[in-house]
Amino acid sequence: MAADFMLVSPLDGWAAPLSEVPDPVFAEAMLGDGVAIDPTGGVLSAPCDGMILSVHAARHAVTLRTPGGVEILMHIGLDTVALGGEGFEAHVAPGQEVSAGDRLITFDLEILARRARSLISPIVVTSGQPIRLRITGQAVRRGDSLLSLGEGAGSVPGAKLEAAVAMVRRPVQIVLLHGLHARPAARLADLAKRFGAQVTLDAAARSANARSPVALMSLGLKHGDHATLSASGPDAEAAVVALAELIESGMGEGAPVPCALAPVSAPLDPAGPFRGVMASPGLAVGRAARLVRAEIAVVEAGAGAQTERAALAAGLAAVRSAIAGEMARDAAAARQAILAAHLAFVDDPELAGQADRSIASGKSAAFAWRSAVGGYVEALLGLGDRRIAERVDDLLDLERRVLMALAGEDEVAPILPQGAILIADDLLPSQLMGIEPGRIAGLCTAGGGPTSHVAILAQAMGVPALVAAGPGVLAIADGTSLILDAEAGLLQASPSAAVLEAARSRIVQRAERRGAARAKARDAARLSDGTAVPVMANLGSMAEAGLALLAGADGCGLLRTEFLFLDREAAPDEDEQAQQYQAVADALEGRPVIVRLLDVGGDKTAAYLPIAAEDNPALGVRGVRVALRRPHLLRTQLRAILRVAPVGQCRIMAPMVSRLSELRAVRAALDEARRDLGVTGRVDLGVMIETPAAAMIADQLAAECDFLSIGTNDLTQYALAMDRGNPELAAELDALDPAVLRLIARTVEGGLAHTLSTGVCGGAASDLAAIPILIGLGVDKLSMSTAAIPEAKALIRTLSAAACRKLAAQALHQPSAEAVRALSGTFLNGGA
Repeated sequence: MAADFMLVSPLDGWAAPLSEVPDPVFAEAMLGDGVAIDPTGGVLSAPCDGMILSVHAARHAVTLRTPGGVEILMHIGLDTVALGGEGFEAHVAPGQEVSAGDRLITFDLEILARRARSLISPIVVTSGQPIRLRITGQAVRRGDSLLSLGEGAGSVPGAKLEAAVAMVRRPVQIVLLHGLHARPAARLADLAKRFGAQVTLDAAARSANARSPVALMSLGLKHGDHATLSASGPDAEAAVVALAELIESGMGEGAPVPCALAPVSAPLDPAGPFRGVMASPGLAVGRAARLVRAEIAVVEAGAGAQTERAALAAGLAAVRSAIAGEMARDAAAARQAILAAHLAFVDDPELAGQADRSIASGKSAAFAWRSAVGGYVEALLGLGDRRIAERVDDLLDLERRVLMALAGEDEVAPILPQGAILIADDLLPSQLMGIEPGRIAGLCTAGGGPTSHVAILAQAMGVPALVAAGPGVLAIADGTSLILDAEAGLLQASPSAAVLEAARSRIVQRAERRGAARAKARDAARLSDGTAVPVMANLGSMAEAGLALLAGADGCGLLRTEFLFLDREAAPDEDEQAQQYQAVADALEGRPVIVRLLDVGGDKTAAYLPIAAEDNPALGVRGVRVALRRPHLLRTQLRAILRVAPVGQCRIMAPMVSRLSELRAVRAALDEARRDLGVTGRVDLGVMIETPAAAMIADQLAAECDFLSIGTNDLTQYALAMDRGNPELAAELDALDPAVLRLIARTVEGGLAHTLSTGVCGGAASDLAAIPILIGLGVDKLSMSTAAIPEAKALIRTLSAAACRKLAAQALHQPSAEAVRALSGTFLNGGA
C-alpha cells in the first residue's frame, strides 16, 4: 500500500494554522486547506517534485502540480500583488519540472516588511486532497516535513512525470452572459470529476483546477474572455472536448460574443491580433507600457470615533481641494464634466453618512470609506444598466483618492516612454488625466466600455483607444512593439517589420491628409456639380462653438442642451438658458443653430427630474416624452430659445419623436410661447428621426414640421434591437447596416414629398465610409463632431452626385454592414 504523500516546507519561518491568516479567502479555506508560514528567509523552494503550472505576473505566487495531480499554491505575503513584482525574482517558468528543494522564487524581506499588508504566506492544497497531518505552532526550515496528504496522492502508479506533462489543449471563449460564476463553475467541476484526466482552465497567466468550483471562479472570467483548457491523462482529449462543449454551450446563459468588424482593407498581420471595441478612433504605432494599479491596504479597526471622523473629514477636504484645483487648471470640457461628477461624489451625503455609521461601529476611516463606496458600487452594478455600471469607475476613482489622502500619500503619475501604447486591465479617469498630454500614442484596456469616462477622455485627447479587449492583452510584455487600429478594433503585438512600416506609412499619409483638409476647412463643401452640402457641428457647450468655427463648421446642426440641465440641483431658469443660447449663436457669427430640446431619460438623468425605475430605460420616459410630461420645462426652454436674436437663427428640434401627436403637442407649445413673447418672425421646428416609427411616418411628420434630422446612433440601436451602451454589442452596432440605410432612405423620401431638407446629425455623419452613401440617399446636410469636419468637407469635394446615387442604390441591397463597408471602401479607393 502506498504511503502518505509528504510536502516539505518551502520556506524558513514559523508555521501556523491557515485560520490565522488575516484574509478570509485563505483563512476560510476558500481556495483549499493548508498551513501558513511567517517567513524569516527570502527563498521559496519546491515542497515536492512536480511541474510548475503558473507563476503570477507579479512573481509573488507560484502553483505546482505533482505527477499524481496534487496542486499546491504558494502565496508569498498578503496583498503583495500590489508590488507589481518589485522585490521578487522568479527562477522557474510554467511547464518547468522541479525537484523538492529547488529554488522557485527569491524575495526581499525588507521590502515586503515595509510595504506588504502581512508577511504571512499561505501554502494551500488547491486540488482538494485531505490533509492527514500538518506541522503548526513551531519553527520550520526549508525541507522540514510540513503536510502529510492521503496515501497515493503524490504518485500515479506506472506513470512518469513526463506523462503528466503531455497536454491536450483547446482554446475556449466564455459565452456565459454573467461570466464564470458559481453555478456554471459547479457544473464544470462536476463534469471534470467524471474523467480521470487532470484538467485545468488557464487564462492570463493564471490557472485553475477544473475540478474546483472555487478555483474556477477565482479566475474572474467574464463574458467574451478567452481561456485555454489543458488536460493530461488517458482520457484527456475526451475531457477537453466535453468541457469545451459545455462552456461554449452557454449552459442556458449564453449570449453572442461580438467580433470586431474587419476594416475595408485590413492593415494588420492577421496572425493573432487582439480584438476589442473602439473607444476613440485612430491608428497608433508604439511600444507597450503596462500600467498596474497598486492596491491600497486598509486597517479595519479604528482609533476611536472622534479621531476617525476627523481623519475622514480631512481626507475628503484634501480631495475636494485637489479636484477644485484641477478644474481651475484645466478648462477642457470633457475633463471639467468628469471632475465635476467626482466633486459631487465627494459631497454626497449618503456616502458620508454610510461611512460615519461604520466609524461609529469602531471601524477606521479608511475601512469605513471603502465599505461605503463598495456598497454603492455593488448597488450600481446590480442595476443591470451597462452605462451606469461604467460610471462605477468614477466611484472607485474617488475611493482611491480619499484612501491615499488618508494614508498621506500622493498619486504618482506613471513614468511612460514617449509614444507608448498604454496597456491596463482598466483605467480610472484620474489616472488618464494624470498622464502628460501627448505622452502616449494610444491605449488598450482588457475591460471597460465605449461610453465610460476614460473613453470620453481618450476622444478629447485625440488618443486612439480600444476597450474590452480581454485579459490576453495583460500578458503583453513591456516594450513589445504594437500596432493599435482602433477603427478596426484590433491590437497587433510584435508585428513583422514590413507590417510595422506599412502602418507607419498609413499614419504619415493620414496626417498629411488631415493637414491638407484643415488648410481648406473654411472653404465650402461642394459636389462636383457645384451642389453645396453644408457641414455643421454637433455642440455640447458654448466653449465648443468657437472651436467648431475654426474647424470650418457651417453652423450647428445639433446643440445638446443637456449641458445646461445635468449635474445640478435645479433646472436652469429662462434667463440663464436664453443667455447661454445667445452666447452660442453669437459665437457662430450668424450661422444657423439647431437647438435640440432637452433630451434626458435613459442614460441621462437629472436629480430634480425623478423618473421611476424602468426595466428598459432606452424604451422608457426619455426625450420628448419627458418634455410633454413636464410642460413647464418645455415652455421655459421654448421661451428662452425664442429670445435669441436675431429671431430665426435658432431652429428648434424635438428629440425621440415616434408619433405625429408628439410633434403637434410641441408645435402647440411653441405657438403659445410665440404669442406670449410677441414673436412674429419665422422659427423653424424640426423632428429628430431616431426611432423606426418616425422613419416610417416621415411623410406625415414632414407635412407638419420644417426639417428632418436623422440621429443615426439611436436609430441604429432601435432598428437592430441592440443597446448602443453595451460594449459586448458595440462592434456589431453599425449605422451602415442595410436595414438602417433603408430607414434613412424612407425618411428622405418622406421629406422630399413636402420639399423638406433632411440632414444627419448622428455618428454616421462623421464616418467617411458613410458620407457618399448618405449623400446618394438624398441627405443634404451633415452635422458631426468638430474634429471630423475638415476631412468630411475634403471628401465631399471629390464626390459626384450621380456616383453617390449609384453607390447608395447598391448599398441598400447588400447583405450586411460589412458588405456595405467593403463596397464603400472600393468606391473611395477609386474602384467605382
